[in-house]
Amino acid sequence: MSNDSGRLLANYHTHTWRCMHARGTEEEYVRRAIDAGISVLGFSDHSPWPYTSGFVSGMRMRWDQFPGYLDTVLALREKYAGQIKILTGLECEAFPAWFGWLRDLKAQCLDYVLMGNHYDSTDEGDHNLFSDRGGFYFGRCTRPEHVRRYVRRTIAGMETGIYDYLAHPDLFCNAYDRFDDDCAAASRDLCEVAAALNIPLEYNLLGVQYHAHVRESDKLGYPCPGFWEIAARYPVRAIIGFDAHAPEHLGRTDLYDAALAYLRGMGIEVLPCLDGPELS
Repeated sequence: MSNDSGRLLANYHTHTWRCMHARGTEEEYVRRAIDAGISVLGFSDHSPWPYTSGFVSGMRMRWDQFPGYLDTVLALREKYAGQIKILTGLECEAFPAWFGWLRDLKAQCLDYVLMGNHYDSTDEGDHNLFSDRGGFYFGRCTRPEHVRRYVRRTIAGMETGIYDYLAHPDLFCNAYDRFDDDCAAASRDLCEVAAALNIPLEYNLLGVQYHAHVRESDKLGYPCPGFWEIAARYPVRAIIGFDAHAPEHLGRTDLYDAALAYLRGMGIEVLPCLDGPELS
């Protein structure tokens, strides 16, 4: 599964059309991954949650779509066996009310779970693409209390043992004006816990693509250099995620190679794949 460059291409961060902000069929992702030389492809669409009120999120699959999601990924796993390893996962927030539910779901039918801690609340209310059930979107942190809230919730999630890695750990930097003492403290706290619990941190390539084109010059965006410079001081492990929302995202192996060189250049260990025989 590796090549002469010492690179093993595995991607565990792949979305589907069900989240309503990604496009392309699952098979198109698989074919593009094979063409790109990716050996392990994990689907990790935004998790449905067991809402009890009939709420429909604008940015994640519905619970009634989940069986079809599983069936589709498992069928592709069988169809492309021998060409690529296909895994079934979800990207989920750290909602304490549903930790038990998520733990049981993972045991029943998932190969892995990523923590993508986008929102802080499961309270119902007005919503749009960036406000799931009325919760605060952590990509809009602009004040120290926002950042501290992200850190508290994210650490609580890491401590459950449910999540296999932390996606875009520096999401809290996205809308921040500068990497100040609060951002540095948050980075240290996250990296200290990730190192202690041996939870990999994702270097997010969709953030690289997105912010290279559209982010305002006075916002930090993510991946945030300040975060990763602090991460380099801890015995953390990184994993590179394409965060694919379209099949062509999986073709950006140039970004993967640049990220690999950047992280290795800072002395950060980069995992070629997730641990465990079922994941690698």
